[in-house]
Amino acid sequence: MAGFRIGRGRDNRTSQQQPQQAPPPPYRGGGGRAAPPYAQQQQPPQWPQAGGGHPQQRPQGPYGEPEYLGAPYQQPPHGDPYANNPGHTQAFSVNEDPYGDGATYRAGAAAAAPAGPRLHWKQLLSGIVLRPGPTFWQMRDYPVWGPALIVTFLYGMLAIFGFDKAREETINATISSAIPYVLTTAVAFVIGGLILGAVTHTLARQLGGDGAWQPTVGLSMLIMSITDAPRLIFALFLGGENSLVQGLGWATWLAAGALFTSMVSKSHDLPWPKALGASAIQLIALLSIIKLGTI
Repeated sequence: MAGFRIGRGRDNRTSQQQPQQAPPPPYRGGGGRAAPPYAQQQQPPQWPQAGGGHPQQRPQGPYGEPEYLGAPYQQPPHGDPYANNPGHTQAFSVNEDPYGDGATYRAGAAAAAPAGPRLHWKQLLSGIVLRPGPTFWQMRDYPVWGPALIVTFLYGMLAIFGFDKAREETINATISSAIPYVLTTAVAFVIGGLILGAVTHTLARQLGGDGAWQPTVGLSMLIMSITDAPRLIFALFLGGENSLVQGLGWATWLAAGALFTSMVSKSHDLPWPKALGASAIQLIALLSIIKLGTI
C-alpha cells in the first residue's frame, strides 16, 4: 500500500495508451520511402543534370515559383521588400503607374483654380504697372470688361489729340462738330482693341495655350491704353513731332511688348517665346497705327 501511487500509475497508463509518435524522416528525392500526397503535389520540377546523374531541383521561392537572384519571382501580396534594391527588379502591369499621378502640364486641359480673389479696379490698374506678373496670374480667370471698356474709351477720346493734323482740326472746329468726332474716335479705339485682343487670344490658343478669351481680351485692352498714356500726355502739349514724344513712343511700345508677353504667358501657360509670338500681330498693329502714325 505504501508503494502504490495513484498519480504515478495514472500517468503510466496515460503514457502507455497514447504513445508518442516520432516525426517522419525527411523526404529524400531519388529513392527511399515514397513522398506523401501533399509533397507530391508541391514537388518542384526536376531538371536533368548535364552529363547524367541524379536530376537537379530548381531553387524554389516561398511562393512556389522559381527564385532568381535570391528574390521570389512572384511579387508578394503586400509588396516585395527587395524591390528596387541592387540585384532585384520590380514588375509592373501595363496600366500601372509606379510613380503615381504626377501633376504634368497639358496644354488645352482644364485650367487650375484661381490664384486669388478678384482685384479691385484700382489695384488692377496699379498692378499692371507696378507688379504685372502677379497681377496677370491672379486675374487670369476673371473678366475685366468694366475697367477695360472705360479706360480704352477714355484713351480713345484723348488719342485723337496725339495726331498733329487731327489735333489741329479738332481744336479749330466748333464744339458741336468736335464732340461727335471725338466720340467716334473713342468707339473706334474700343472696337479696335476688342479685335486685336481677340486675335492675340486666338494665336495663343493655336500655339497651345489654355486661357479664357475674356480675361485675355480685357487685359490686352488695358495694356494697350495704359502703356501709351505717357506718350499721349506729352503729345497733347508738345505735338507728335517732338523728339521727346517720339522717344517715349518707342519706349512705351517696348514696354507694351513686355507686358503683352507676360500677360499671355500667365493667362495661357505658355513660354515667353510663344507668348511673344501670340502678341506679335497686336504689337505690329499698335506700332503702325498709333506710334508710327505720330512718329
